[in-house]
Amino acid sequence: MDLSGQLIREIIEEFPSFRIVSKDQSRFSRLIDIALRLVTLGGQNQYLTHYHTVIGNTLYVPLSWKAASDIDRAILLRHERVHLRQRRRLGTALMTFLYLVPFFPLGLAYGRARLEWEAYTETLRATAELCGLEAVRAPSLREKIVGRFTGSAYGWMWPFKGQVNRWYDRVISELEKC
Repeated sequence: MDLSGQLIREIIEEFPSFRIVSKDQSRFSRLIDIALRLVTLGGQNQYLTHYHTVIGNTLYVPLSWKAASDIDRAILLRHERVHLRQRRRLGTALMTFLYLVPFFPLGLAYGRARLEWEAYTETLRATAELCGLEAVRAPSLREKIVGRFTGSAYGWMWPFKGQVNRWYDRVISELEKC
């Protein structure tokens, strides 16, 4: 049995209305793409093609989802399941507010950064379990994840690269103890 298929079944057991929708089939996703391009002055121009997004109980996926390896889909599903659980724990209104507002929607989005730190910790944990600790230590993965926090992908949500790197080092240290 494939890992991602098993995870999808587990997520559906936990969130019965969970579904996966291709972004190219979603008018809502296309509207979000336009809004993100506008507010980031074109900095986030890959929303439809590179990013996976959970809204409510729906995971919106780019076309690359189908071509992704089973392990890559499993790692991604574990990350997105964290967001599903955050929404259940916080409620939809508070989760949306925290993700979009405090302190600033762009440049210093502490609420979004806190939510993503939790989800990316799971990404790193899943990567270590499925690919080995060396995969987590790979400079390319660190660069990709640190860039998500400090770059335009998430609206420069946490511009303090040193702090993001220290968080990444703490996660690696915790994983080494396991």
